[in-house]
Amino acid sequence: MALPPPAMPPPLRRLVHTWSVALQQRARRNAMVALTACTQRRAEREDVEAFLAARADARRTPLLEGSVSLHA
Repeated sequence: MALPPPAMPPPLRRLVHTWSVALQQRARRNAMVALTACTQRRAEREDVEAFLAARADARRTPLLEGSVSLHA
């Protein structure tokens, strides 16, 4: 038969509690910072994709009769 674990003294219990709460808050902050960075990168990727798609469409569009291409 196993003995129950000894009870923690109140100061140690408070220390463990505050440590675990601080650790959880730090983890949540790190997750929010990472999510923000990922969101910014995704927005930049989408901007670049839209820009490149517009450029590709412009190259595929036939020139109007009598117009001059300024692309070298």
